[in-house]
Formats: sequence, structure tokens, C-alpha cells
Amino acid sequence: MSPESTLFMAKAHKLLAEAEAMLTINLHSAGGRTAYLAEFHAAQAFISERTGRAVKSHKGVHTEFQRVNRDDSNFPPDLRAFLSRAYNLKAIADYETGPDAEVSKDEARLAVLQAKRFVAHLEILLG
Repeated sequence: MSPESTLFMAKAHKLLAEAEAMLTINLHSAGGRTAYLAEFHAAQAFISERTGRAVKSHKGVHTEFQRVNRDDSNFPPDLRAFLSRAYNLKAIADYETGPDAEVSKDEARLAVLQAKRFVAHLEILLG
């Protein structure tokens, strides 16, 4: 892996650990958001390795990630959708207000589990 991709993956692992810690103290919205960010950085590593360039914006990463793995038979379809679904948790945590503007405990736990699976799979693909 390139030095840049290695840094992206290190950040993904750091964020996964932070997300898990947040769940232990019932910071579910923060944990869900952080799980998404772990996936985001892992996706940046994947894109960097596949294309040789870095993509920084959320929309750019989502679009390019879908493009570069669209025909990859080694990428399970359910994993391919995690990044976009997890972004919804970030949006709730960052932008929503009111009584429904919370990520539930179950949503946050599932997000962390999915993020761990997503990051691990990308690591396998990237070697």
C-alpha cells in the first residue's frame, strides 16, 4: 500500500476504536458518526490505491468508491452500500435537530460492526 493509503487506513482503525469507546459511554450519535468516518477513510485508501489519486469530499468519495468497485466481484454488494447508509448517521448527528435527531443504541452498534467489516474487507483487497 502507498504511504497515503496506509495513513488513511491507520486513521480508519483509530476511528473504529474511538467509535467503540463512545458506545461504552452511551454516546450513540457520536459513535455512529465516527463509524461512518472510519469507513470514509478506508474508502479513501481504496480509491487512492485503485486510481492513484486522493478524493477528499464526502460526495466525491461516495461517487468514486462506487465507480471503482462497481464491477469488482470480490466486493459483496451489501458491503458496497455501507458507506452511503452510514453517511445518514453522520447527517443525523451533525445536522438534524429535535427529538428524532438521535442515533439509537442499536443503530450505533450496527454501524460500528458494519464499519469493522467494511474496513477489514478493504484491507484484504488492498493487501
